Amino acid sequence: MHRLIIAVFAAALTAPSGAQADIFSTKNRPDLFKSQARVLDSRASKQYANSVRLQPPTVRTPSKWNAPGYNGKYRGVYLGMARDAARRHGVPEDLFLRLVQQESNWNPKALSHKGAIGLAQLMPGTARKLRVDPNDPYENLDGGARYLSMQYRTFGSWRLALAAYNAGPGAVKKHGGIPPFKETRNYVRIIWGS
Repeated sequence: MHRLIIAVFAAALTAPSGAQADIFSTKNRPDLFKSQARVLDSRASKQYANSVRLQPPTVRTPSKWNAPGYNGKYRGVYLGMARDAARRHGVPEDLFLRLVQQESNWNPKALSHKGAIGLAQLMPGTARKLRVDPNDPYENLDGGARYLSMQYRTFGSWRLALAAYNAGPGAVKKHGGIPPFKETRNYVRIIWGS
């Protein structure tokens, strides 16, 4: 009996006080969770601050591409959309604006004799691969900038990317550079500015 009294007394002394016990009550579980999450988040952010995986992918483009800037007369609503699409996909803005000027003269309903559609003149097959609606100006410009960026990543040169945009990547690979097609050579010369 004496041992039982000592055990009860010892348990009472070591039991958490009302304030301490309150931390573990069901009422304060959300607060406890928040404080624990803050501690873990701060540790994780320090631990993974330099992690490459947690940083969003970026496309690095040269700040100078050694060609004249866009000097077209068009100043309508599609100009801002084209600039945004170029920035989103890491394409030099002026280069993309010159491409759209050359491709469609800023006509969202442009249709080429080969079947290319819209502002950036996307072929239907390319638009399907990119999962964009070529008849929607926003999606057309986004798809065009993304496709040009893909060609740049493939060929490592904006001139070759332009040639691939015009003649297709297969033609650039086959000829080991800008294909000897008059249309493609003129296209690259006009957009590149040389």
